[in-house]
Amino acid sequence: MVAKGVSKRLVIDASVARSSGGEDATYPTSVHCRDFLQAVLDICHKVVMTPDIKEEWDKHQSRFALRWRRRMVAKGKFIFFKEVSGDKELWDKIDQMAGTDRQRADMFKDLRLLEAAIATDKTVISLDDKTARTFFSKAAVDINELKDIVWVNPDKVEEETPIEWLESGAKPESKRLLATWCDRVP
Repeated sequence: MVAKGVSKRLVIDASVARSSGGEDATYPTSVHCRDFLQAVLDICHKVVMTPDIKEEWDKHQSRFALRWRRRMVAKGKFIFFKEVSGDKELWDKIDQMAGTDRQRADMFKDLRLLEAAIATDKTVISLDDKTARTFFSKAAVDINELKDIVWVNPDKVEEETPIEWLESGAKPESKRLLATWCDRVP
């Protein structure tokens, strides 16, 4: 377990909230997301939300995620930022790198996660490897603000050992950074 005081502020995507199942869940992704959220609750880490992230959670969270979020609030492990200052230059860079309007829209939606991460401990938890993580990791080659963002997929239990990572302090290991993850993307 992590020593008290070594708490990371995690930006958790609504994809994790939507996929987390209750105690009777058997689908692997539902179990992995539930177990990850439970570990965040049990360990000293905190969750960060902005109005945009909260709105996505409110629309998509499972019953388990709603109860989990209430428990996080009760334990003082919920950080709500009414406003995260947007970086117009970062948005412009992403806009220029997007290949299609669809990709641009997807990236702009997920860029809000990165803005919250940049404002805190630079850590995003999301299931989105195929579009967001891949795009942002490729963009990190040219966009310095993205290089040091840690991105962890709680469903990749074998490859990324997310719960063990949480238990060991959620450190920004090189293999988890957007700047180095793109090296593994075909």
